[in-house]
Amino acid sequence: MSLEVKVPAVGESITEVTIAQWLKKDGDRVEMDEVIAELESDKATFELPAEGAGILRIVAQEGDTIEVGALLCRIEEDGAGSPAPASPAAEASAAPQASAASPASAPAVAQGGGETVDMVVPTVGESISEVTIASWLKNDGDRVEMDEVIAELESDKATFELPAEAAGTLQIVAQQGDTVEIGGLLCRIIAGAEAPASKPASQPGAPAAQQATVPAAASGYGGSQTYASGTPSPAAGKILSEKGINAADVQGTGRDGRITKEDAQSAQQAAAKPAAAPAPKQEATAASEAPAVSGDRNQRREKMSSLRKTVARRLVQVKNDTAMLTTFNEVDMKPIMDIRTKYKEKFKEKHEVGLGFMSFFTKACTVALQEWPAVNAQIDGNDMIFNDFCDISIAVSSPKGLVVPVIRNAESLSLDGIEKEVIRLAKKARDGKLSIEEMTGGTFTITNGGVFGSMMSTPIINAPQSAILGMHNIVQRPVAIDGQVEIRPMMYLALSYDHRIIDGRESVSFLVRVKELLEDPMRLLLGV
Repeated sequence: MSLEVKVPAVGESITEVTIAQWLKKDGDRVEMDEVIAELESDKATFELPAEGAGILRIVAQEGDTIEVGALLCRIEEDGAGSPAPASPAAEASAAPQASAASPASAPAVAQGGGETVDMVVPTVGESISEVTIASWLKNDGDRVEMDEVIAELESDKATFELPAEAAGTLQIVAQQGDTVEIGGLLCRIIAGAEAPASKPASQPGAPAAQQATVPAAASGYGGSQTYASGTPSPAAGKILSEKGINAADVQGTGRDGRITKEDAQSAQQAAAKPAAAPAPKQEATAASEAPAVSGDRNQRREKMSSLRKTVARRLVQVKNDTAMLTTFNEVDMKPIMDIRTKYKEKFKEKHEVGLGFMSFFTKACTVALQEWPAVNAQIDGNDMIFNDFCDISIAVSSPKGLVVPVIRNAESLSLDGIEKEVIRLAKKARDGKLSIEEMTGGTFTITNGGVFGSMMSTPIINAPQSAILGMHNIVQRPVAIDGQVEIRPMMYLALSYDHRIIDGRESVSFLVRVKELLEDPMRLLLGV
């Protein structure tokens, strides 16, 4: 029998994952609990173990983004495998008529003795109600094997492959380009039946109307061409039709040479150039007036990662759903820099960790958050939730994008304890090993754009939190100290906050308190 392996539930807020890589190939034998793939969510990377022993049949490909609960692969357990072809039925030629007359709701028995399996549109996601048949990879009347991919289905979110649910002769019901609802009939498979001998499986034997839709370059499957070569997907076909571009003039980069939506969009620009070209009599004049273009003008397209899509979606949501405002101040960093210069060697010798700026800023923020609790609160519907603890989120730039791990109960940690947590979480972020728990929650966020040279910015709130502190680069600037102009290492601070829950007095007072604690670090030790 065949065991279906689906995307597991990996967290309450995670609805989809991306297949980072398959560690086993299609057709390989796998053992129970053997890791066969790595899955990426917007928060972490997970390993996928095999749920049984047998032969692996991959359904979703590397780079695909699929929803939780969707099919990833099948494992043909020991003793299963693909069914062997049955002996030819005596009345196989009558089978198509018999199955067409049978109801679509239940398997029927063909005249030749084979069972007819109805294949319907599978459930591919909670919010997806219909799919479009992008292409049939097998022709009507062809023989198909169990789990062989016979069609590609497109939804508004992703493209899915449709595997055969039995071995036998394919009878196509819904045609390429049709939009079919979830549960709608796609095709029938007459199990155990052979393809009619009177109909060759090769393309030249297909009906003339069907051949007319295939570009001449793909006819006969010459070389590496298939029947899909040069055929546009429904979305691509619509774009080409609107722009009046012939599909035969477009080079397809999709599966088996299929023309994708991106190909059609690129083609519309290329095809528009000849139309906009000047008449032959004006060519010489136009050429003399147009500036010469030199250098490479290549473009490359990359699919957004699941993490990047989620970050983009959440940032836009925060801008739309909050009354975000930013207040600024500046800090004289000389007192902290003097402490670091004087004690950093002894500090590292004792605690085996360096004394950085982040520990001072984190400690100062926890003190100020306890004095101004609204900055540490959040809105939940019509309620305001105030936290007695300070879980500080630290924005970290990882190779896969921005992640925000959390330092739990930072208010109870010493400077060395904070530094050790920062280093531990940053290392796990760079290695892609952060867990869901390490990035869940957080009551206040600190982000340091200064490490990249930012002088001033307005950071965006990390929802559902209500405030975020932005650190910036340290610049030597002239400032007035006791009536005298001195050169001091200065840093701009920015506090973005949700004005729905934090008033101006609270936000400004919070930032002033942080400034006082940083410019006089002795206050952190004395608690004043």
